[in-house]
Amino acid sequence: MSPTTLPAGLEQGHVTFLGAGPGDPGLLTLRAVEALANADVLVAEHEVLDVVRTHARQGVTVVRTDDDSSPGSGVGTPQLTVVDGSSTTAAGPAERDAAHLVMEAARGGRRVVRAVSGDPGLDAYAAEEMLACAKAGVPFEVVPGVATAVGVPAYAGVPLRDADGADVRFVDARTASERCWTEVGASDGTVVVSTTLDAVAAAAGELVTAGRRPDTPMTVTVAGTTTRQRTWSATLGTIAQTLKQAKVLPSPEGGRPVIAVVGDRSAPAQRDQLAWFESKPLFGWKVLVPRTKEQAASLSDQLRSYGAVPHEVPTIAVEPPRTPQQMERAVKGLVTGRYEWIAFTSVNAVKAVREKFEEYGLDARAFAGIKVAAVGEQTAKALIAFGVKPDLVPSGEQSAAGLLEDWPPYDPVFDPIDRVFLPRADIATETLVAGLIELGWEVDDVTAYRTVRASPPPAETREAIKGGGFDAVLFTSSSTVRNLVGIAGKPHNVTVIACIGPATAKTAEEHGLRVDVMAPEPSVHKLAEALADFGMKRRLAALEAGDPVTRPSERRPGARRRRSTT
Repeated sequence: MSPTTLPAGLEQGHVTFLGAGPGDPGLLTLRAVEALANADVLVAEHEVLDVVRTHARQGVTVVRTDDDSSPGSGVGTPQLTVVDGSSTTAAGPAERDAAHLVMEAARGGRRVVRAVSGDPGLDAYAAEEMLACAKAGVPFEVVPGVATAVGVPAYAGVPLRDADGADVRFVDARTASERCWTEVGASDGTVVVSTTLDAVAAAAGELVTAGRRPDTPMTVTVAGTTTRQRTWSATLGTIAQTLKQAKVLPSPEGGRPVIAVVGDRSAPAQRDQLAWFESKPLFGWKVLVPRTKEQAASLSDQLRSYGAVPHEVPTIAVEPPRTPQQMERAVKGLVTGRYEWIAFTSVNAVKAVREKFEEYGLDARAFAGIKVAAVGEQTAKALIAFGVKPDLVPSGEQSAAGLLEDWPPYDPVFDPIDRVFLPRADIATETLVAGLIELGWEVDDVTAYRTVRASPPPAETREAIKGGGFDAVLFTSSSTVRNLVGIAGKPHNVTVIACIGPATAKTAEEHGLRVDVMAPEPSVHKLAEALADFGMKRRLAALEAGDPVTRPSERRPGARRRRSTT
């Protein structure tokens, strides 16, 4: 039995102290995902809430802790914000700390997950909460996470040990005593220091005072394991000047936590070869994806794999058809056996039919005896979630043309019915209808939903689009070009423009945009690949020229743009 799967009738709940890792959501362990899926209550530090909440079940009660007191000081009261479903209620100063909140929920028979950044045993001050549970007789378990002091150097390309097995010491500069500094300063092993950006120089000074040479290599990483990660290489004696020249100190963000690695054997000098994460082709690029979160799910995941930060901005909104009678007749025809096939070309089409089914009290069983076709991975997933497995998905290009390549011609011997139900958008092209008719099928081309221009995005996003705050934008159709320009304005000239095909590129150019990247074939995933190739070529060109690797948005306004050979 899983530790978080409680037997029926158990009155007392259970607490899981869970390490959420240093920031990358992909570093959550399988055990952590399982515990989150079973949680009734999720108590999380604000900096890890977005990482863990994705894996919590619907309806879980979420409590965010915002502790303004210094870590481990025992001073101050945590600020607790209760987030129940989609609503957020500020609870103000909590009368009881997080430990009491956790125990109270567990005593009520609920499964509680207490999520902290990094690892509960190394990065957080969770031991006191565990002791409180133990003294109160509340059962608990610990799910380790990737410790920040270990995960961040790995993402920064700084190994902590060499072939000789150098000693590794971990120091929290915020609580380290003079004796601690003396001990690590006297050793010749690697020192991993948890500190803040504005305290790095002071920590370096402590090590030099304790006996380390000023020319000892040192790396400093901020926002480690995230696409905001940035690393500086220097020595104990030069780190203050390095950070000053990088214009990160002094700054309002001086209190941001960092991991510093010190030592001759930690090989910070090899970072150029080992910095795998920061050398991804689109590392840190803010990429505008003019699609809804649902439509952009797999595309955004692909962009993240290249190191990019996708930002979804819907350019269209979906509304019911003006006259619903046609759709109603078609859905009733499904039940009465009017159709041999139904073809879904989008997730929105699946959603429209599903909503009609629910309106009439129908479910996936109404598809019995009907062949189902789907265009695109997301459309197929939406059908499977509905309880319908597609009979036909294009083997090649995921488009109407690709579907026609695999669609069988009508055969009166094997096909008792010659009619196809095609629920689509009001602006859909006639390619699929014409192709099916040519294959001998009768087609009921039904408007299942209307597409209209979406509402403008927030002012901050509009300013970023027009002011060069985005490094790239992916246009997946001519309508996304027209609608984005219409609701948010024209992207700045430093923004890389990537288009899915010639027609989309032509529309972009008609709107005064220079197209830098074009997909080799009409596929959103090929488009993302083409942008990654562009980013890698740009990176390699900068390195070859001895220039710093910068993102397009970091270029000066008016700077001359390079045209891609993609």
